[in-house]
Amino acid sequence: MKHPKAEKIANVLTKELENILNYWTHNSIDELNDGFLGERDHYNNIVPNATKGVILNSRILWSFSAASSHYKTDKYLAICKRSYDYLETFFKDELYGGVFWELSSEGKPLNKRKQIYAQAFMIYALSEYYLYSKNQDALEWAIDIYELIEKHANDTVNNGYIEAFNEDWSPIKDMRLSNKDANEAKTMNTHLHVLEAYTNLYKVYKNPSLKQHLTNLTTLFFNKFLNPENHLNLFFDEEWNLKSSTISYGHDIETAWLLIEAAKVIANEKLLQKTQDIAVLIANTFVKEGIDTDGGVLNEYNPISKKLDGDKHWWPQAEALVGLTYAYNITENEKYLTAAIRVLNFLEKHIIDHKNGEWFWRVHQNQKVDTSNCKMGMWKAPYHNSRACIMLSK
Repeated sequence: MKHPKAEKIANVLTKELENILNYWTHNSIDELNDGFLGERDHYNNIVPNATKGVILNSRILWSFSAASSHYKTDKYLAICKRSYDYLETFFKDELYGGVFWELSSEGKPLNKRKQIYAQAFMIYALSEYYLYSKNQDALEWAIDIYELIEKHANDTVNNGYIEAFNEDWSPIKDMRLSNKDANEAKTMNTHLHVLEAYTNLYKVYKNPSLKQHLTNLTTLFFNKFLNPENHLNLFFDEEWNLKSSTISYGHDIETAWLLIEAAKVIANEKLLQKTQDIAVLIANTFVKEGIDTDGGVLNEYNPISKKLDGDKHWWPQAEALVGLTYAYNITENEKYLTAAIRVLNFLEKHIIDHKNGEWFWRVHQNQKVDTSNCKMGMWKAPYHNSRACIMLSK
């Protein structure tokens, strides 16, 4: 019998999944230039001539493919196909392989750099689309990108994956994923999403080398990223010298459950037990440090400078619900569901936009909504929240 608190989470997120999908169905289509709009502002106004990013577009494909499988419906088939076709026609690099980072509003390449984070999200989206549609071309494209990552980004000397490359896969000086990131060769964030992508791909592509790389990625999180305080270190140079001290609470709790899923899919019982043990340790620290008194998940903290970023962004709230539920399922300790309910209550009260739909980008620590950020855009997609809803409404 499901715990009443888990039941409450499931009921709220079952309804919210419909709201999220309805929002993107009715607000994301670009009727003028094909594909999907590049941006809507906080008030839901279309931002004219906004550029189109591969992260937004790949996440749309993942979200609607996953929702289609979840509901066992073809209701979203047109959006899935529109997304896949646009990615293939405009983002795919036919010359050097992989996908471009950014296009103009009309679909012309503006930034052709090969960010491994973006290549990973394409694998994640394409494998999910294949799970739903059985489109063989999508699977073959996902495999092609996987092989490109292994050919160009896998550091066979020091282990791990290099962050970014030029259009032709040659070395690039500025490897940053965004302006707020450190310019370092190896990042926890990119490794996490390569892990996520390889986990999804292995569900449909039982390749021994892929299994080996996925196993290696999982152990990298134990050996390189996880620190003694049960946080994930974020930035390293090529030789794994630590280059940051910042804690990202959302990434901590997201990592906890994604490691478990990786161990599950490769069917390694010893590894699964270790990932579960570590997930509980991360969740314990997260409950103590990462949740504010109002129930919202804090953004970042630097233990050296003692600087706290107390803003509550949309995506850590979603990841917290999943990670805390995993911790409860492992331990049956109600404290994790109690913490999850606090996050859920904050989410319902402050993050979900009950007027215009979707979720606000962030709320300041004083609970005032930040109106300067977009409702949809380069980094604001229906991925974290729809995924949490799909997973926890089952």
